Amino acid sequence: MHRRLATLLLASALLVTTARAAVIEQRDDPQLRTALLTAIQDNNSFEDRFEAEVWLMDMSNRLRKRMPDAQERIELLKMIHFEAARVDVPPELVLAVIEVESNFDRWAVSSAGAQGFMQVMPFWLAELGRPDDSLQQPHINLRLGCTILRYYLDRERGDLRRALARYNGSPLIHMNSYPQRVLDALRIRWYRQ
Repeated sequence: MHRRLATLLLASALLVTTARAAVIEQRDDPQLRTALLTAIQDNNSFEDRFEAEVWLMDMSNRLRKRMPDAQERIELLKMIHFEAARVDVPPELVLAVIEVESNFDRWAVSSAGAQGFMQVMPFWLAELGRPDDSLQQPHINLRLGCTILRYYLDRERGDLRRALARYNGSPLIHMNSYPQRVLDALRIRWYRQ
């Protein structure tokens, strides 16, 4: 029993240390800060509304069990589609990340302090000069989360597993668990038909 408790405590300490290292890495990355500053000021709209509407119908049916309120579900999906298209990331990938990160709970807070649908670290609001914004606001959370995801995709030259590991703050030598969970969610629930 004591070994099991010691193992759990060690694993917990390792997770906290890893989360802290990820926060430090993000804070010390001026290119990510620049990408987020640009994103927070970007207000483009959908280019192809018909495609967005077809996508909304399909994804709304898939999300219905997790978000029963139709209006809330459609509004969230519109924001996801918009923000994903803005940074040229498949919106289905964003849905898979949200499923794994917060299970579509906009009020979720991780043990490391990450908040909202995409579990964005709150230090970014102060870094971007927007301390009064809230990461529980879907449009802010999605804008920053999608921008961070795109940044890591670019940094890893399109290597999705490595980008997802960075997004999660996983050490790249132990990058299989989180990326696999996201890829499984993408393949099973959010694939495009």
